[in-house]
Order: sequence, then C-alpha cells, then structure tokens
Amino acid sequence: MASRDQSYKAGEAKGQAQEKTGQMMGKGREVTDAAKEKANAAKEKASETAQAAKGHTQESKDQTGGFLSEKTNAAQEKASQVSESAKETAEAGKEKTGGILQQTGEQVKSIAQSAAETVKQTFGMGDTREDTTTNPRD
Repeated sequence: MASRDQSYKAGEAKGQAQEKTGQMMGKGREVTDAAKEKANAAKEKASETAQAAKGHTQESKDQTGGFLSEKTNAAQEKASQVSESAKETAEAGKEKTGGILQQTGEQVKSIAQSAAETVKQTFGMGDTREDTTTNPRD
C-alpha cells in the first residue's frame, strides 16, 4: 500500500502542478492580452495625435498661404499704383517738354528769319516794301 500512497501522492502532486501551470498560463495570457490592449491603445493614441498634427499643419499651411497670397496681392496692387503714377508723371513731362520744344523751335525759326532778313537787307536783296521808313542808303 505504500506504493499506492506514493502513487496517489505523486498523482496529486502532478495534478496540483498542472493546476498551478494552468493558473500561471492564464495569468500569462491575461498579462499578454493586457499588454496587447495597451499597445493598441498607444497605437491609436499615436495615430490620433499624428492626425491632429497633420490637421494643424494643414491649417497652418492654409493660413500661411492665405497670408502670403494677401501680401502678394497687396504688393502687386502697390506696384500697379506706382507704375500708373510713373506713367502719368512721364506723360505730363512729355507734354511739358513738347511744349517747351515747340516754343523753342518757334523762337529759333523766328530768329533765323530775322537774321535772314537782316542779311538780305544788308546786301540790298531784301524786300523794300516792308521797310519804307528806314533806308540805309539815304
């Protein structure tokens, strides 16, 4: 009977060992499952954070693009105004210069005609009908 007792105790010890192994395996699975859940939660959190960052980046990009677009349009408008002002100033200067040149041309023409008449009269080739009051020969 001693061997029966030993056999019984060995079977009982084996059963207890299997039970403990089962319990430990169950806890190991629980720990593994919990770790997987935490990893998935961290993955989702990282994904949400990345998505939010992407949204903020896009929003900032849109704002920056809008700001630059506004500044570019303002600069183009200012350049257009300056160009128009320069054009008007150039036209006014051209008109003024044209008037001065015309007056100068007329003065030169008048002086040249007077000089020609003086030379003609000096040499006696001038028209005598115009100058009846003064005759250098008399």
